[in-house]
Amino acid sequence: MINKRLLIKNLLSHNDENSFYDKKQKLSLGSKEGKAKFIKHICALSNSNPDNNSYILVGVRDEDNEILGVDFFDDSKIQNLVNAYLIHPPKIQYENIPFPGLPRYKVIGLVTIHPKEKISYLSKFAWKYPRGTVFYRRGSNSIPMLDEVEIPNRNSNQDIVEGIEKNSSNNIQLMLDGVFDFLNKHKEEYRPKYQVFKEQFVLCWAGKKIKVKDEEYYSRVDIELINEQVRLFYSALDEVQIIINKHSFIIIEYIMLGLEKNEIRYPLEKTIIHFKNNGKIEIIKEFLFEPPTYDQTIIDHIYESSNSIINNIENNVPLSVTEHEDVYRLPNNYLICYLNGFLDAKEQLEKAKKYIKNLEDKTTYIKYKDVVRVLRKVKYH
Repeated sequence: MINKRLLIKNLLSHNDENSFYDKKQKLSLGSKEGKAKFIKHICALSNSNPDNNSYILVGVRDEDNEILGVDFFDDSKIQNLVNAYLIHPPKIQYENIPFPGLPRYKVIGLVTIHPKEKISYLSKFAWKYPRGTVFYRRGSNSIPMLDEVEIPNRNSNQDIVEGIEKNSSNNIQLMLDGVFDFLNKHKEEYRPKYQVFKEQFVLCWAGKKIKVKDEEYYSRVDIELINEQVRLFYSALDEVQIIINKHSFIIIEYIMLGLEKNEIRYPLEKTIIHFKNNGKIEIIKEFLFEPPTYDQTIIDHIYESSNSIINNIENNVPLSVTEHEDVYRLPNNYLICYLNGFLDAKEQLEKAKKYIKNLEDKTTYIKYKDVVRVLRKVKYH
């Protein structure tokens, strides 16, 4: 198995981006431009590397390779994005890699583009790139072309990349270091522990136990596959239930949702990490969410009140004491509005992002990011 943290270090040792890997400080998949640029790089790296994996590192500053990190990204549908824009799309994988020195909630994103022989090209217009555009890598640049058939230097990276991957193989010391690192960086109240599956896979997990009417939940849950140094799950606010058997580690994720203080738990998604006898891991996700509905008059009032706060924020009008208190519930209220038919609620909420992010108490911003994640999942399903 490849130790993904060591792989990132070995890729960064090449310093400059090249024809088999790229660096990004962050991805902006919420905008047309950001989405198109991501597709461009996926297409270019795939076309220039038909015989070996290629990579994109997310959360690294380009100028000096400083490890900045990004938020945990659990969007399992990112492959769908690539499939929607490319003819002959490559298989890609996005993984969250914890790194020493980063805050617990930050990771490095590792995008792996698996090799394929056929040339990829745009199936439709993407931002400023016309349908039919083919991209390839020239050094650190992703170059578009429409007329050329032969892609330059298409088979030149196999030996280099295979060498890097071989030097990134896991070993007993890295495994033990990974386990002790996980156990030591989590407070005792989160009960960090390890679990061995199939005498081969080592999974570490931690979470703060909460008991509600004989039901056990965990908050602040952190789960890592130590063999590959990959974070499989992270929850800042939401609560989860954990089920473990000899074959699988199962996570059922809940969200708290409701009006005012009358919030209840709704199951959001089930994740099954299944360990096979053949040394493979299968991760299966099942979307469980059934959104609540409310009286339309109440929803109309919440929507108008929330929009009034947004209007004041945009026009730099000082908020009243009551409005300041309502800002805390703004992400939750807009999520409820979206689920009850106000489909522009997501755009309205985004208008308050900068204001919420600059609040001294970061709880509202964490809730904002959580709601955006839920909205993304709801949209996909």
